[in-house]
Amino acid sequence: MTDDDPAALERRRRWRLVLGGAADESLGAAGTGPDAGADGAMDAALAALYDGDEAGGGSSGKRSAGLGSSAPKVARWLGDIREYFPSTVVQVMQADAIERLDLSRLLLEPEMLAAVEPDVHLVGTLLSLNRVMPEATKEAARQVVRTVVERLERRITQQTRSAVSGALNRAARINRPRHADIDWDRTVRANLKHYQAEHRTVIPERLIGYGRRTTAVQRDVVLCVDQSGSMAESVVFAGVFAAVLASMRSLRTSLVVFDTAVVDLTSLLSDPVDVLFGTQLGGGTDINRALAYSQQLITRPRETVLVLISDLYEGGVRDEMLRRVADLTSAGVQVVTLLTLSDAGAPSYDHENAAALAALGVPAFACTPDRFPELMAAAIERRDLTAFSSES
Repeated sequence: MTDDDPAALERRRRWRLVLGGAADESLGAAGTGPDAGADGAMDAALAALYDGDEAGGGSSGKRSAGLGSSAPKVARWLGDIREYFPSTVVQVMQADAIERLDLSRLLLEPEMLAAVEPDVHLVGTLLSLNRVMPEATKEAARQVVRTVVERLERRITQQTRSAVSGALNRAARINRPRHADIDWDRTVRANLKHYQAEHRTVIPERLIGYGRRTTAVQRDVVLCVDQSGSMAESVVFAGVFAAVLASMRSLRTSLVVFDTAVVDLTSLLSDPVDVLFGTQLGGGTDINRALAYSQQLITRPRETVLVLISDLYEGGVRDEMLRRVADLTSAGVQVVTLLTLSDAGAPSYDHENAAALAALGVPAFACTPDRFPELMAAAIERRDLTAFSSES
């Protein structure tokens, strides 16, 4: 295969873009082929972010390129990467830029927010800056957050409502109806085979209730969410899921977020954007305090699902935290522990606390947003959740 072969040229071009300026001697400089303009711009955008000693290339201790602290330069760079790379790559590069080049403070400027590609990671970063964000920037930040929230709602709403409604219907059929709710006509017809001739009556083995009452609250759901800095993406997804669950009249949904303090955001659930801006990402973790508050919200233990979303790095009283979980489960609460609720993959978490919870019958595992509706359905029906933990 010759150097003029199109496939060989394309491979060499791609390797040059991956390896950067260090490969100029062997592969040729970027911007010299048929796509010179685009390749040169792509190479410059990649070099600004990844070239230099901090990124593993170069040896001078200085970046061979960079974004500096100039807002206009960063805005141009953000525009370039959106022009030359697909949105999934843009999101990765933005996240890397925030981490590698300390661009967080530039996100406090409205013109920066107008240039970025909205995604969950960016929303987490904006929420962590919420307390220091100038008033002039907050409206632009809210628009970024609303864009991401609307995307997430389109992704999860129908699936969540369908899964949870189905679980509630199945659970209602399993439970024995109260005397006043028995549909005697259907019950007699379903039990005719149990007719007792000597008694001239039917002895029903299964009672059938009237059709479900869609306005009745069938389950209580408490989402207890760790808002320490490492849980940013989980906070975003949990806030949107909480708003979707709160829109279902058959559920009574509460949302509690915590670090070393506890904040009840239930009153904001009509608007997930307000929910997310009500969080304060960062700080320590006191799971025990959060569970103590959540216990106060539970009035119907056997009809309650409590979802604790935390990496379990407890800064509070560990023994009390475990005792509270044991008390909740013994009272009949279905407790679910999620180490993360995100698409980010395997999380970092406290393995000792996870093992202690598993010993109490509460397995701790990671969950993706796409699996969360099915998980909630299983929890409502009180099905075995170990299948979910084995997948994580």
